[in-house]
Amino acid sequence: MSVLLAIFLQVGISPTPSPVSAVPDELYEQRQLTRQAKREAEKQTAIDNPLTDCITLAETDPEAARTMASQWLDTAELSRKSWAAQCLGMALVQQGRWDDAAAAFINGRDAAMPGAQLYRAQLGAMAGNAALSAGNASAALAALDIAQADAGQVGNSVLAGEIMLDRARALVALDRLEDAATVLGLARQAQPDHAQTWLLSATLSRRMNLLETAQEQIERAAMLAPMDAETGVEAGVIAILSGRPDAARKSWASVLETAPGTSFAQTAQAYISQVETP
Repeated sequence: MSVLLAIFLQVGISPTPSPVSAVPDELYEQRQLTRQAKREAEKQTAIDNPLTDCITLAETDPEAARTMASQWLDTAELSRKSWAAQCLGMALVQQGRWDDAAAAFINGRDAAMPGAQLYRAQLGAMAGNAALSAGNASAALAALDIAQADAGQVGNSVLAGEIMLDRARALVALDRLEDAATVLGLARQAQPDHAQTWLLSATLSRRMNLLETAQEQIERAAMLAPMDAETGVEAGVIAILSGRPDAARKSWASVLETAPGTSFAQTAQAYISQVETP
């Protein structure tokens, strides 16, 4: 199969929830959720050490953390139930039980104290990401829509921008490309200097065969993150589809130099090899 044909086969809807990622979705989501949970746990440390301890335990012994969180849920009162549910969700994430994790995060969101919109938004985003990894884009979108509203109420543009990206991924998985493009447009307005937003926008535009728009967007992504390997791979894909093989080779070669040994470098090398094959 030629590189051009292989790439054209990518132009349609991705079979995975993510519109662009050479990293397995499950690993990506696990890393994302772990980072989110740690940030929230750090905020709660002064008033609730069990949350920090439980999330730390989930990374090394998820079954023990699941048991700890379940017992905590049985005895917790008021907002502490939301913290227990958060840790339960993280333990389930580590076990790859994505549907159960999503349900735990939603339970935590619903147990949050009145007025805790920021925390609700964070848990809703975790639920949406877990649902995406479970392949349930409809459930993910429902959770992310609520999370978006909660983030908007507290005026947190950074979190709102991150949630918009996840909403776009869910919309792509649902074959709602125009809606996804609209959401990414809002995300670019919310975070005009966020390289990942421009990268995802470029990839979606490329898949919609809007190559001129994709080129403009990938150039912005590269300007904001010139050493990003994923951007380099995508820039090459856009270039080859636009009839610029030399530019494509240059982009992919840069990935080999800046990110040797990575999955992005492997992809870039495969593309280069196919382009050079008569």
